[in-house]
Amino acid sequence: QVQLVESGGGLVQAGGSLRLSCAASGRTSSDYIMGWFRQAPGKERDFVAAVSWTGSNTRYANSVKGRFTISRDNTQNTAYLQMNSLKLEDTAVYYCAAGRPVAILSREQADFDSWGQGTQVTVSS
Repeated sequence: QVQLVESGGGLVQAGGSLRLSCAASGRTSSDYIMGWFRQAPGKERDFVAAVSWTGSNTRYANSVKGRFTISRDNTQNTAYLQMNSLKLEDTAVYYCAAGRPVAILSREQADFDSWGQGTQVTVSS
């Protein structure tokens, strides 16, 4: 089981930037996918982005493509989500997740085995 701890959330004005971090610890496989999901008030939790073990393969939700960048540093067991040009609709609790290699294609929550506790991102006008 992998333990995940997110950090970096907060309050930011529209158009601003934030970088989320996700530190992983515990028993990790050698090729696990790292991903980010988010859940806005009253809505379901949705896929945001995912990155393969090597970092060479990334996936994004259409709503964040071109604004968000996912990356990872395996020497630090940490994944990042750089969020630029933030919009009001990006307000949500952001969750980090670790999953099996298939998750990079499926983007399904069921393919992610471990989850962080979430970090709040609030974008104000």
